[in-house]
Amino acid sequence: MTQFSRVNSQLSMTALSNNPHTLEVLSASKVYRDYERAFTEGTGLPLRLQAPTLFNGVHYGKKQENPFCALMSKTDEGCAECYALQCKVEEEAQYQPKTLKCFAGMCETAVPVRVGENLIAFLHTGQVLLHRPDKVRFKQIAATILKWGAEVDLKKLEEHYLNTRVLTPQQYEALIRLLAIFAQHLAECGNALALHGTSGEFPAVEKARSFIRDHSDDELSLAAVAKTVNMSATYFSGKFKEVTGINFVEYVARTRIEKARHFLLDPTRRVSEVAFDVGFQSLSQFNRTFKNIVGESPSAYRAKLPLAVS
Repeated sequence: MTQFSRVNSQLSMTALSNNPHTLEVLSASKVYRDYERAFTEGTGLPLRLQAPTLFNGVHYGKKQENPFCALMSKTDEGCAECYALQCKVEEEAQYQPKTLKCFAGMCETAVPVRVGENLIAFLHTGQVLLHRPDKVRFKQIAATILKWGAEVDLKKLEEHYLNTRVLTPQQYEALIRLLAIFAQHLAECGNALALHGTSGEFPAVEKARSFIRDHSDDELSLAAVAKTVNMSATYFSGKFKEVTGINFVEYVARTRIEKARHFLLDPTRRVSEVAFDVGFQSLSQFNRTFKNIVGESPSAYRAKLPLAVS
């Protein structure tokens, strides 16, 4: 247990961002696919879970994409304009949802998915107008496109523009609030992925994960866990981080915090009781680690729960 006194405020979800499989698995998860389907069918808007770094821009599914945007994306100038907007909106959405508009007035929104202080992904949506399109406005858009020298069928583009989905600002803001709530849930799922891994990984690491989950409230050391999987502490430490993307100390801390979140659902348990029940030696250490991983104190987290009492 003495190792965990060295856990400091730098606990992070960098491991999730660096693990090439995490975002892929999260995107393919049932919880994301169900939400994406419900969101797109209910709103008519596209939705995409994207890594924080844009290399090729955000690509929505063909059925989701606004026909106006799809046609513009076939031009080099349109692609460049869209990419620049996506980069700018992500730059301004590091800590809270941000919406910007393109030259044609289409919204582009990024909602950050954060675990503690760390950004692991963005939820992108948009390609919708917050005002009624008309031919006067389209003439201005067409003038910009002609100035670019972009080759595009303006007649078809006008048709798509005039048929673009329109929402009131209040409706759109409500949808973004829903996405922000979903982003919090996705962050919890991402942490679970980091803790539980996937089937078929290195057998000794699978066994170690299981042992840590079963004994997380006991005194644990790297040497002791390495011994249970018949490996030297040095080799086990390197292999464990290679497979999980998280070092041993951080992994155990996160396992304990996940258990603590469950215990906090019970309003009869005091925070100090939860801290010791999950394996922390002091309340201050628990509070510090909980805030670094979850992004808020145990008391603030509990206050948001439906079963919590003041």
